[in-house]
Amino acid sequence: MTPSDIAQHRNQVLARIQAAIEHAGRPAGSVALIAVSKKQPAEAIRAAHAAGQRAFGESYLQEALDKQALLVDLSDIEWHFIGRIQSNKTRQIAAHFDWVHGLADLGHARRLSEQRPASRPPLNVCLQVNLSGETSKGGVAPDAVGALLEPCRELPGLRVRGLMTLPAPSEDETEQRRPFRALRELRDRLATPDCPLEVLSMGMSDDMEAAILEGATQVRIGTAVFGVRSTD
Repeated sequence: MTPSDIAQHRNQVLARIQAAIEHAGRPAGSVALIAVSKKQPAEAIRAAHAAGQRAFGESYLQEALDKQALLVDLSDIEWHFIGRIQSNKTRQIAAHFDWVHGLADLGHARRLSEQRPASRPPLNVCLQVNLSGETSKGGVAPDAVGALLEPCRELPGLRVRGLMTLPAPSEDETEQRRPFRALRELRDRLATPDCPLEVLSMGMSDDMEAAILEGATQVRIGTAVFGVRSTD
């Protein structure tokens, strides 16, 4: 895909986001686009950056580190780690990312906090919630989120920003909205004045409108921005 194609596709995604915001009666600018660039070359990220994109999501650590090295001149990129966390990779995640979207383990949380460089601000994290109970999906059960949230809030190297989910796909908007509504309602029950959990990371290329209608503040979009990713 050419740089102009990527810019055009990004603009189309932004238009979809804006239309959904207006449909939901929400304020302009209330939903951020995270361009999921896993399995995309560094040149595609550079093209999206040139078009105005700043937040990028990666799931494979070594691939992400390689691309970060190639894009070191783009100092204003905001890197989001959205893959499964492994204990032996927390040090590099803590050092090289601004956000983590799939935190679901207190041991990982403690490692990320301890290994966050003192020169950097606390690592922004979203706790991943498994609303469907699918064993293939990461995340903690809804009734276990509170028990994970409380100790995570006390870790100095982390800043718990909100909740994230990756629901089972559906083509029906009513069914798409159900898990997103459940995540928002869970957030509303757990939020406190000193930990408002203002971020709801939910919605992808095929269901972003449903997610925005239910309160998403960050949508993670890959295919609609970059096209179908490589399977190599």
